[in-house]
Amino acid sequence: MNIKAALLALLAYGIFSTHDVVVKYVSAEVSAFQIVFFSSLLSFPLLTLMMVRDATPGTLRPNRPGWIALRSLAMAIIPACAFYAFSVLPLAQTYALLFATPFLITILSIPLLGEKVGLPRMAAVIAGFVGVLVVLRPGETELGLGHAAALLAAFGNAFQSVILRKLRHVERRVVLMLFPILTTVVVMGVALPFVYVPLTGAQMGGLVIISAFGFCATLLLVYSYSLGESAVVAPMQYSQMIWAILFGVFLFQESVDLLTILGAGIIIASGVFIVLREARGGRSSTTPVLKSRSRPVLSSGFGLSWLSKSSSDENRSE
Repeated sequence: MNIKAALLALLAYGIFSTHDVVVKYVSAEVSAFQIVFFSSLLSFPLLTLMMVRDATPGTLRPNRPGWIALRSLAMAIIPACAFYAFSVLPLAQTYALLFATPFLITILSIPLLGEKVGLPRMAAVIAGFVGVLVVLRPGETELGLGHAAALLAAFGNAFQSVILRKLRHVERRVVLMLFPILTTVVVMGVALPFVYVPLTGAQMGGLVIISAFGFCATLLLVYSYSLGESAVVAPMQYSQMIWAILFGVFLFQESVDLLTILGAGIIIASGVFIVLREARGGRSSTTPVLKSRSRPVLSSGFGLSWLSKSSSDENRSE
C-alpha cells in the first residue's frame, strides 16, 4: 500500500507542478490578487458540497475566533505571495524557498504547540536555513520582492499549519474551511479594483485549469494519505523540484545554476530528515510537520486541499 500511496502522491505533485506552470503563464499579464480572487470563487462549489455533507453537529461560530482570524488572514496572503513569486522568479528558485516551510513549522511549534525540539532536528533546521541562504546568495544575487514573497508564503504556510494543528480538536471542519476562503475573497476583493484587468478567454480558461488541477491533485493526495504512512507520502512533495527544473528549462528557458541545485538539495535533505525523525518518535510529541504537512506550493483551493489531507490523517491516527 505504501508503494501505491507514494505513486499517487507523485502523480498529485506532478499535477500541482503543472498547475503552477499555468499560474506562471496567467500571472504574466494578470495580477496575483486577481488570480487568487477568482480562483477562490471557483472553490465555493466544492466548499458548499463539503458543508452539505458534513454531519458534525454544531454551528458555524468559531470556538477560538482569535486563532481562526489569524489563520484566515495568513491563508488569504499565502497564495497571493506564492503566485507573485512564481510570476517573477524561476520555478526552481521559488520551490526551493517555499520548501522552507517544514523548518518554520518546527520552529513555530515550540511556542505554539509546546513541542520539544531535540538537537538532531534543530541541526536539520539550521542546515535547511543554510540551504535557503545558498539559494538566495545575499550580497551576490539581487534580492527582490519575489524572494520576499516566497519566504512570506512559506512563513504564512507554516503559521497557519501550526494553528490548524492547535485547533484540530476544537473547531468543526467546515469552520476551518469556510473562514479562510471568505477572508481570502474579501481581502483580494479589496485589492481587486487597483489591479483588475479584463480577462481574455484564454486567461479565464487558465483560471478554470488552476482550480480543476488543484482539486484533482488534492483528491489524489487525500487518497494517498489514506492508503500509506505519512512518512512515506510526505517526502514525495520534493519531486516538484524535478518538475520545476524540467518545466523551467523547456517551457520558460530558465537556467538553473549549481548553487541553486545545491541549496535545494540541502533544503530537501533537511526536510526529509525532519519528517523521518518525527515518524520515528523520539522527543516529538505532536509531530507538527507530519501532521501539518501543508503543500509548500499553494493551489487555488489551498485551504480545502490542506484541510482534506489533515482531516484524513487525523481520522486514521487519532
